[in-house]
Amino acid sequence: MGAEFDLNLIRTFVLLYETRSVTAAADVLGVTQPTVSYGLGKLRRRLGDELFVRGPGGLVPSSEAERLYPPLRTAIEQLDVTIGAATQFDASGPVSFSIGLTDLGEVNSLPLVIAELCARAPDSTLQVHAFDTETAADQLTRGQVDAIVASPVLDSVRLHRVPLFTEDYVGMVAADHPRLRGASATDAELRGERHIVVEGTTGHPAPRHALRAYGLEERISVRVTRFATLPYVVQDTTYVAIVPKRIACAMASTHRVRTFALPWHIEPVEVAVYTRRPPGRSAAQSWFLDVIRAALQDLP
Repeated sequence: MGAEFDLNLIRTFVLLYETRSVTAAADVLGVTQPTVSYGLGKLRRRLGDELFVRGPGGLVPSSEAERLYPPLRTAIEQLDVTIGAATQFDASGPVSFSIGLTDLGEVNSLPLVIAELCARAPDSTLQVHAFDTETAADQLTRGQVDAIVASPVLDSVRLHRVPLFTEDYVGMVAADHPRLRGASATDAELRGERHIVVEGTTGHPAPRHALRAYGLEERISVRVTRFATLPYVVQDTTYVAIVPKRIACAMASTHRVRTFALPWHIEPVEVAVYTRRPPGRSAAQSWFLDVIRAALQDLP
């Protein structure tokens, strides 16, 4: 077995581990499914282990595959850097990308990404997918999306995570709220108000946790599923919302709402971009990652 073929087998193994799918691994490698299956058979015979078995959600790695994956992935990553496997990507012609975002991301981050993308690749197109914590890792590793920008931590060895920015929280009320009129509010003032919160799996659980921690959970009157809903409700009611600062300021510029400083400390949230790890990440996806970093990293 030649050295070049051995390298192809290692790439096949790493991608099978990350995608949990013969079909997805074949798509990334640019080969047929039988070729991947043949390579897996070679690996099984050489290593004397089944490596992967079929499960309800795709291929399930054996304990030997779990042991082999970290060093083999590192070896492939280092080799790609050494030999320049991630070739220069040409964005001068029509190119297409996809990104996963929360509703906040679509309002706040998407315009910045689009501006940067259009400046670098005027003929590009972009498909936006709704972020879902349950499917995010699989969407990335199977190539269904090129990148995901979100605050929830996607804890997967199959993904590459790059922190972009951190964000504080502020209170938000109607511009003509009859009681909360200052630049800040006291604990006692907030205990006398009714609150609206966002529930779901798209991130930012800190506001709900803060209300619970400070004994105000019983003061929650409305629970919605999207942050984008908040300004429409808040501007015509006396409800109080706790919102990430940057998006709250954006909402205040387009709706009849205002922001104020909270009396409690809420841990800032870190927003990050996730992509596939090499060798699954293509040169185009690496280029798109640079676009996202240029647009969003270290935002004030």
